[in-house]
Amino acid sequence: MIAHRDLIAANDDEALYILAVDDSASTLALLQNTMRKIRNTSTETCANPLDAIDKCKHFQYDVVIIDYMMPEMNGIRLLSHLRQIENYRSIPIIMLTSKSDREIRIDALSAGVNDFLNKPFDPFEFRARISNMLTLRIAQRQQARLVSYLGDDIEKAMREITLREKEMIWRLALAIDARDGGTGAHVSRVARISYRLALGLGLSEAHSQLIYLGAPLHDVGKIGVPDSILGKPGPLTPEEEKIMRRHVEHGVKILRDGATELLKVAVTIVGGHHERWDGTGYPAGLSGEDIPIEARIVAVADVFDAIGTARPYKAALPFETAFAHIVAGSGTQFDPTCVEVFKQLKGELRKLRVEAI
Repeated sequence: MIAHRDLIAANDDEALYILAVDDSASTLALLQNTMRKIRNTSTETCANPLDAIDKCKHFQYDVVIIDYMMPEMNGIRLLSHLRQIENYRSIPIIMLTSKSDREIRIDALSAGVNDFLNKPFDPFEFRARISNMLTLRIAQRQQARLVSYLGDDIEKAMREITLREKEMIWRLALAIDARDGGTGAHVSRVARISYRLALGLGLSEAHSQLIYLGAPLHDVGKIGVPDSILGKPGPLTPEEEKIMRRHVEHGVKILRDGATELLKVAVTIVGGHHERWDGTGYPAGLSGEDIPIEARIVAVADVFDAIGTARPYKAALPFETAFAHIVAGSGTQFDPTCVEVFKQLKGELRKLRVEAI
């Protein structure tokens, strides 16, 4: 038979901390002396319930023993206060009562007590009950470690998935831009400008990051446009323009029904970045705030960088001309609020353009 003193050592090598709260100095001395025979435990005593609450707010005990009859605050009130502390909602708590305190025990159970000890207590029964509570606490510790371990694994796996998703998005965006005669710099700049616009509009960092990652896919549907139209050096015919506009439809088909927030934002951008504030855009003729904010942001960034970027079929416009074009489109082609933030970023935009040369 394993002695009570060996029960804890057989399950956990970490020290376990016990707090005993009783206004009787003799009872506290007896409790402390009795618990010395339980290995790997350290016992602290407290005569004042208010001091006990303060101690528990600043230290994590593994088991708390409280007397019912105490001045200033009885054991049930102390128990209720402890259960309101985040780290003590499930910590084992034992209450010292007399055998006749049936109503008190019922109230204590309702307040969240785990076990009772009769006063005066038998040292052997005491050690057995304390050992049971400590074993419960060890199980809680082990479960917490397991949850933390699994949580770390899940978080690591999610980070890896996110990185893979980001990598695939950028590689796809670069491939599409290269097919349109670019080097990938255009989609990169559109992403950076969109991110700064989003932050300037007061969107959260998380939302702005999603726009930053979704923006490079704005023209992913061009994969469905024939090379003869995509790289045509001169103006498109009405029929060719109609085919070109279908790149929005192709892009939505590629990205729709995505399970991640990133793909949901990306498909919103793809489907709406050619809509116009005045309702004359395509494909749905949306106007004003009916156009998703993500699409309104990328529309500004895309047009600004596109008209300032050379392609095999067109020359690049100077910075000031491209900038003025966006400002002139406020309230017609573009969201006026987006344009106001765009104007505030002029210095950054000029620097970005210089870096691209």
